[in-house]
Amino acid sequence: MKDTDKSATGAKTYDGFTDEERAAMKERGQELKAATRRSSNGSKADGESDVLEKIAEMPEPDRAIAERLHAIIRASAPELTPKTWYGMPAYAKDGKVVCFFQSSHKFKTRYATFGFNDVADLDDGTMWPTSFALTTLTAADEERISELVKKAVC
Repeated sequence: MKDTDKSATGAKTYDGFTDEERAAMKERGQELKAATRRSSNGSKADGESDVLEKIAEMPEPDRAIAERLHAIIRASAPELTPKTWYGMPAYAKDGKVVCFFQSSHKFKTRYATFGFNDVADLDDGTMWPTSFALTTLTAADEERISELVKKAVC
């Protein structure tokens, strides 16, 4: 079965998931199985080492961005628990993912993404951003991310 076909207009249409999407779903399944094994053994998951391992696997410049984000998040909101989520570094509160980093390599996009899930308390009127494209991190970006992470966990 082909993932893509050309329509009458020449545009690509998808009949199913891309290879990258299928890989992310498989990673999520493995994460859930590992969490079940860990909890049945009575041991706590070592999410920090899982996240650091995923970051180490990333190509540059995403690895440098992810390392910096990890440090910012851990300093800004130490109550968040690092974990992997669909094979991406993520940070959870009470088991629910608050924010995550998606490498550009993950889905072959032109930029990395730092995003927040709906449990993040970022509400600001009737519309607010929930994800940000990243190509590099400036000092101003780092300060803004720190503020957003602190607000997200309030």
